[in-house]
Amino acid sequence: MPDSLLSDISACISDHIPPSKHLVAANEGNAVALAAGHYLATSRPGMVYMQNSGLGNATNPLVSLADPMVYSIPVLLLIGWRGQPEVPDEPQHLKQGLVTLPLLQALGIEYALLPFSDKEAEAVLARAARHMRTKSEPFALVAGKGTFSPYRPENEQESSYLMSREEAVQKILPVLGLEDVVVSTTGKLSREIYEYREEQGEGHSRDFLNVGSMGHASQVALGIALEKPERRVFCFDGDGAVIMHMGALAINAGSRAKNFRHLVFNNSAHDSVGGQATAGFRIDIRGVAEACGYRLVLRADNEEELEEAMEKIREGEGPSLLEIRIRRGSRSDLGRPKTTPRENKAAFMKFLQGCCYK
Repeated sequence: MPDSLLSDISACISDHIPPSKHLVAANEGNAVALAAGHYLATSRPGMVYMQNSGLGNATNPLVSLADPMVYSIPVLLLIGWRGQPEVPDEPQHLKQGLVTLPLLQALGIEYALLPFSDKEAEAVLARAARHMRTKSEPFALVAGKGTFSPYRPENEQESSYLMSREEAVQKILPVLGLEDVVVSTTGKLSREIYEYREEQGEGHSRDFLNVGSMGHASQVALGIALEKPERRVFCFDGDGAVIMHMGALAINAGSRAKNFRHLVFNNSAHDSVGGQATAGFRIDIRGVAEACGYRLVLRADNEEELEEAMEKIREGEGPSLLEIRIRRGSRSDLGRPKTTPRENKAAFMKFLQGCCYK
């Protein structure tokens, strides 16, 4: 699973390792299970790389599958240390940064900080290999900011879709009503929503920006929709987030919430953490949504189709889903929210109670 601190080594791996040996998993727990299957078939440990926030998803298979008290399966973990103490970072990473090493200790996983120099790193890798060989259990390499040298991908993928995510956001937000609710997924999508509101001189109280908890935005949105049936609730989601916890689609559809609208911005990439490819363009997100029971399922590949689809989504009954296919990438000068998550929460809850939307 991707991480911005590991984006350079991930890109290097993608260029030089066959796809059959390098899989971008749906989530970190799946990645640990893949590595376990690899070991069972080859007697060689697999490597799982992830952002430290992914330790939550990975904990189940780490303690109930790979742990020496169960099957005792060695896995090499490479963990990007977001929120490392005394290293400036975003609010959603601060707590995870504080608990990363204590969590590894609580899980009983031997770990080492990955040094910056090649010689020292080789010694740590030798220690990790020796530990996995003799103990037959996981070992974690923890990588801080700047551990890996910059790497430019040799095989950057071109997209046939012309519309950017930000252009799509700028088309959608103006057609929403003043009482409509927006819940957005983590990463650049939330930042682009925030930037649009700033540029228009609007407030931010209508938007709940999920700065963390990747893959869970639609469930936050559904929880609101069920309690506020008189308000239309729009979940702005990403393909990577949807794939990470795709079971949520069945729950959304099964709720029969007429006011729930699910917008999936699909660029087939984890765009916010290095641009690693997802299965977004290889799977039929609309087909999955239809099979789960969404009332209305649409797709838009350009601005004209988006305008038509939004009219149907806005006025039709939910649960509905609109897949918006877009190109990868974002502005290099894209800003970040200036309000804190707690300030965003307070303003948003006030808006939900029927107060002003400034």
